[in-house]
Amino acid sequence: MGSKATLNVLIVQNTCVINRFNSKSRSIKNLEMAIKKVIEIYTIVLIVLTLAACGPSKSFKTPENVTVGLYRDVQTSDTTTIADIPYHDIFKDAILIHLIEEGISKNYDLAAAVANIKQAEANVHVARMAFFPKLNAGGQVTMQKLSDEQSRGFGYNDRLYQVSAQGSWEVNIWGQLSSAKRAELALLLQSYAYRRTVQTQLVSEIAANYYNLMAFDKQLAITLETVKNRRQDVETNKALKAANRLTEAAVAQSEANLYAAEVSIPDLQYNIRQIENALSVLVSRPPGPIERDSLDNQQFDFELRLGVPAQLLSNRPDVQQAEFELRANFEQIKFARSYFYPALTITAQGGWQSAATNTLFNPSTTFWNLVGGLVQPIFNQGLNQQRLTVAKAQYEGNLANFKKTVLAAGQEVSDALYSYQMALEKRETRQQQLAALKKAVAYNKELLQNGYGNTSYIDVLTAEQAYLSAQLNTIGDQLQELTAVVDLYVGVGGGWK
Repeated sequence: MGSKATLNVLIVQNTCVINRFNSKSRSIKNLEMAIKKVIEIYTIVLIVLTLAACGPSKSFKTPENVTVGLYRDVQTSDTTTIADIPYHDIFKDAILIHLIEEGISKNYDLAAAVANIKQAEANVHVARMAFFPKLNAGGQVTMQKLSDEQSRGFGYNDRLYQVSAQGSWEVNIWGQLSSAKRAELALLLQSYAYRRTVQTQLVSEIAANYYNLMAFDKQLAITLETVKNRRQDVETNKALKAANRLTEAAVAQSEANLYAAEVSIPDLQYNIRQIENALSVLVSRPPGPIERDSLDNQQFDFELRLGVPAQLLSNRPDVQQAEFELRANFEQIKFARSYFYPALTITAQGGWQSAATNTLFNPSTTFWNLVGGLVQPIFNQGLNQQRLTVAKAQYEGNLANFKKTVLAAGQEVSDALYSYQMALEKRETRQQQLAALKKAVAYNKELLQNGYGNTSYIDVLTAEQAYLSAQLNTIGDQLQELTAVVDLYVGVGGGWK
């Protein structure tokens, strides 16, 4: 009995030693396999990074020399510009400032531009999320009935329960996801620039309409005063005719002169009403009257500094808008090129699968798989080349549009500056003309009433018509000066700060 017990103990001890040896062997093998897998992974990553270094990597650059000589007959190195002055410091009329602020807060075009920004922000968010894996989870129940022939001699399950998750991840080897994100970001910035463009246009339209409204007010006031004076002329001429110092023809001519002034009043009133309605729409009100000041109270107390033409690239919202669109096209070209390179996608699936719900989440029912695939496009029916060709063509088209936008901006500044200078040049001469014609009207009336020389009512009529025309032209000169400053301010990129 003692020898048998000793033998049994030795057998048990040897069995334990053998099990420990086998366990250590399996651990060593598992370690070796793990090391091999790590080496394989690092090798793949190194290959991918090496390939990625050969991929598209150019950065966008703003086209050069597009602003050289842009301001006609203006040479300056002073970077001080009125574009940096906020609109509430440019305009001194409190009513106008209130209208602009109301327009900015309520205008429907600006509201639509803000909605575009929200869409662009959502697109940028999606482009950023593309860097992360896609993950889906779900559960399913499969019910099946095998035929007798299929199931003969084999057991089968008529129900199968499964809870699983699937994921996939596209590796950003060639920077294609980065290009897509940068393109969407450029479009977002473009939508911000578009909003600023709408605001500058809104400021310009409100100010221009406001000045036009006051100009028509002044024209109407002058016309009404003219009508009053010409009625007196008619009465005076009737008295002179009764005294046989004027003919019936002179009286008829004076009446016709009165009616010529009166007939222009409805047109002026219509213009006033039309501009009031336009301003109401700009500030998102129902059509109605608009409060305003007098044209003679409008003035600017700043020096007109344009800065250098290159500042248009950072100050003009429409130029910024065109440049951001060009940036987006540039990134879309890089994205299109990535279709010619191999794509690395990693997919994974795992979960639980069981024939009974009570054992569904047991460790023995788990399953999983992991797949990594590298796909090199060879023939895709010309779609890859088509994407690249279209992207390049869009870039070329928008490059031309960008250059045209810059040229148009320079034209607007040059035109507005020259218009302002011409308005200043006319100011003194127009005042001299106005004073001379006023005297001519008075002298001719006096000569006619006193019967001196060969003076006839035709002389009075001609002088009066010329005087009214000069008065109205003086208002036009004032309006030209004011609108030229507004155009110049918006032209160099002001109105959105």
